[in-house]
Amino acid sequence: MTLAYIVLATLIGGVLSVVIAASLTVSVLSRVVRSLVSLSAGVLLGTALIHLLPEAFESSAGAHELFLTLLGGLLFFFLLEKAELYRHGHHHEGDGDHHHHGFDHEQAGRGGWTVLVGDSIHNFCDGIIIAGAFLVDARLGVVTALAIIAHEIPQEVGDYIVLLNAGFSRAKALLYNAVSGLAAVVGGVVGYFVVKPWEDLFPYLLVVASSSFIYVAVADLIPQLQRRLSLRETIAQLLWLAVGLGLILVLVDQFHGH
Repeated sequence: MTLAYIVLATLIGGVLSVVIAASLTVSVLSRVVRSLVSLSAGVLLGTALIHLLPEAFESSAGAHELFLTLLGGLLFFFLLEKAELYRHGHHHEGDGDHHHHGFDHEQAGRGGWTVLVGDSIHNFCDGIIIAGAFLVDARLGVVTALAIIAHEIPQEVGDYIVLLNAGFSRAKALLYNAVSGLAAVVGGVVGYFVVKPWEDLFPYLLVVASSSFIYVAVADLIPQLQRRLSLRETIAQLLWLAVGLGLILVLVDQFHGH
């Protein structure tokens, strides 16, 4: 059953993001991305700091080793960002924000394929993280999967906008995004068979997952929100962040209550 949960959780993220992208126009997608970024930042920080890290530190693993793992994880994702393989899909053409990767019209053709390759690697890693969380505890797996899905939706929607700007047709952009999303399923299956025999490493895997969430939220998502906005827009940002944090608090409370 655990493997079935892992496959289902990894499949939902990719399918849901494609369904949302297919159901909305580009102009609507461009408007909702910013709200989804605020929501996912709250979800990622809440999952890492309220759920995953406490779970890891309550294990028999040493605190010193876990903190070193957290530091190593942050540095690892920093290096991946440098290679433009990890943080490729958060600054998108049409969202009104500054684009760190220069997805302008002159570079969009080759940029579209770069996004797909990087997204597939990212999704594969997410699948392994989800598998590790489910192998620790099914409830932990659910919260981790929800955090990743909340993060994937704005990312995949933004990638869809980039692919359209790169000259892909609407149908091809949706198809390639869906295929890229299947990499998470592959990562989940691989993670199940590779990680399962190494149960002593589960706390460290949870810390690595936390470092991924913290890095994306602090180094990528939150800087996008640090713009001079109207009072109404600022309140909306804070509300979406609060909703993300509140969702994790409710889930953790419900799971611990049972």
